[in-house]
Amino acid sequence: MQLKAILVALAATAGINAWAQGPIVIKFSHVVATDTPKGQAAERFKVLAEKSTRGRVKVEVYPNSQLYKDKEELEALQLGAVQMLAPSLAKFGPLGVKEFEAFDLPYIFPSKAALYRVTEGPIGKELLRKLSPKGITGLAYWDNGFKVMSANKPLHTPADFRGQKMRIQASKVLDAQMRALGAIPQVLAFSEVYQALQAGVVDGTENPPSNMYTQKMHEVQKHVTMSNHGYLGYAVIVNKKFWDGLPADVRGQLERAMRDATTYEKAIAQRDNDLAMEAIRKTGKTTIYKLTPQEQAAWRKALLPVHRQMEGRIGKELIDAITRAAGK
Repeated sequence: MQLKAILVALAATAGINAWAQGPIVIKFSHVVATDTPKGQAAERFKVLAEKSTRGRVKVEVYPNSQLYKDKEELEALQLGAVQMLAPSLAKFGPLGVKEFEAFDLPYIFPSKAALYRVTEGPIGKELLRKLSPKGITGLAYWDNGFKVMSANKPLHTPADFRGQKMRIQASKVLDAQMRALGAIPQVLAFSEVYQALQAGVVDGTENPPSNMYTQKMHEVQKHVTMSNHGYLGYAVIVNKKFWDGLPADVRGQLERAMRDATTYEKAIAQRDNDLAMEAIRKTGKTTIYKLTPQEQAAWRKALLPVHRQMEGRIGKELIDAITRAAGK
């Protein structure tokens, strides 16, 4: 309750400041580093938004959990203490919009093209609309690619996960995924992962390479498996009351800026992950392993039952629709 009281006070102050004679301020908070795909796209949006509105809007970007950690940022947005976020899609499950956890299902997207058929099509648009009753407007999907597994022991087969404490986001799907591999899932805020790995509180984690490298997790993880077992993406969202209250012309200019920033973000995501993986390799601190076709098949066999397990939570119809749209 103490945090909520602080956020309410901040929101009230922000509301007064936003509509004073000065520019409209958009506080854009996120939890990753500036040099990740999301961090770079947030900076690109800032430049585009301020240019297109000719200074009527000022975007303040706060990376690396400077303002709020994972569990706090959505509440801060709903209360108006910040106006814009780009949380990972897994964050919406605990908010009550469980359908977004479909993006966490292992091996549901065989390629980026398949993913974009979902996010840019009717399914993606309908999912964003489900955020409206929560006081949130969804603007765009941003991409961070497919995940790798890391630990201080080689992870080549499902049996290698047995008893390993693996950090996850707060997602029932990711919890089920790790349990299906025989691991012990541990929910931790993203900003706490490096120290937890360093101290041995957790043994390993999953991330796209760009997140792993920019947070220096490779310095405390001896092994990486290029499993591409799951996807990590984001939704750029705004406080609905704030967004609806903007002058129509300003809102239109910001929508165009967001479309351009999204195109940019998708263009750099894969490049940055490839560069991050190569940078990790060059440090010599971490052994990088690519699964053989037989090992990949064993991972799929262990993980695909999670889809059926989650039908009651996410909805069988939605999972089937995504599978069809993805062309599997």
